[in-house]
Amino acid sequence: MHPVRRLLLITAASVAALGIASSVCAQTFPTKTIKIVVPYPPGGTNDVVARLLSTRLTEQLGQTVFVENQAGAAGNTGTASVARATADGYTLILVTTGLAIAPSLYPKLTYDIRKNLEPVTQLTSGPLLVMVNPRLPVNNVRELLELARAKPGQLNYGSAGNGASTHLAVEAMNAAAGVKMTHIPYKGSTPAMSDVMAGNADLVLDLMFSGMPNVMSGKLKAIGVTGLERSAALPDVPTVSEAGIPGFDVIVWNGLMVPAGTPSAVIAKLNTEIAKAMNRPDMRDRMLSQGFNVTTGTPAEFGMLISTEIDRWKKVVQDSGAKID
Repeated sequence: MHPVRRLLLITAASVAALGIASSVCAQTFPTKTIKIVVPYPPGGTNDVVARLLSTRLTEQLGQTVFVENQAGAAGNTGTASVARATADGYTLILVTTGLAIAPSLYPKLTYDIRKNLEPVTQLTSGPLLVMVNPRLPVNNVRELLELARAKPGQLNYGSAGNGASTHLAVEAMNAAAGVKMTHIPYKGSTPAMSDVMAGNADLVLDLMFSGMPNVMSGKLKAIGVTGLERSAALPDVPTVSEAGIPGFDVIVWNGLMVPAGTPSAVIAKLNTEIAKAMNRPDMRDRMLSQGFNVTTGTPAEFGMLISTEIDRWKKVVQDSGAKID
């Protein structure tokens, strides 16, 4: 047999064998415990979503699925760890909007989210809630922007920290509306909201999940949501788009990825099981009550979202001059 033909036959056989092995692997997967790494401290929104999901996946798969918090460097520590993990589907990372912002803020990341990780599925998405001190003389976003124009640089807004989505979303508002509101970074969203409640800052944007209790108690006043559609959790609160900046749309999201090289059949199995768990009526209702929509889809769709978001936030970071302390 000609050497070239022999090489082609060997290559074809090897590819076929790999395909069969991948299919068999997916049929038997999982055979051991699965770990979901949440690269943030316990108790936050992403941690809650991951733990609810892990309980349902354990029931569906017949194998334990548990959450491990690996906080540090705004989520980059845990993400880098999973990027180096074995690519077998047994270690997943919960990624967020913040990790799409990270490449523009951290020039020396030890991983590339688009090269070292592969998408499995998006989990949830939802708007940020625009909240002001109840004593601030504004009742909607239009009045807020009018006040900002009348007092350039005099309105202060708090955020969870430099480069956080709650910081950059206001910078996107500043740019879109042609106003200037001054940033006050805090070490987390809780102290930022506390200072707005105390009157030490005027405005704060945060997750619906975090902000709604303070709105319901009257400690903060909700004047807008940053998505194109109103939130089912607070249907009387208008969008920023309809009440001040037409077309303004900032949505925060989370989803799951695995190390690059994970067999495609295993990713497909994970995608199917996660979508089944997330779309259970009780899970969807729980997410809606906290201001989030369940938004599962294909790995390709999630990969496209991540790439689009990296490019989108890169521009906001550059235009705002945001830097990490």
